[in-house]
Amino acid sequence: MSLDPQLLDILVCPKDKGPLRYEETEGKLINDRLGLAYRIDDGIPVLLIDEAETYPPQS
Repeated sequence: MSLDPQLLDILVCPKDKGPLRYEETEGKLINDRLGLAYRIDDGIPVLLIDEAETYPPQS
């Protein structure tokens, strides 16, 4: 699944308002500055701070 490049250009992290990196293999939008990942459900980014995951995942 891929996201529209124009959509990726305007999406920002809801926590720090900075850009997000799209990790297509994992289907997530990544904020490397804060170590957060936002999932994508059926092509729709879930940009809710409470739903963000730690990235990279900690074991």
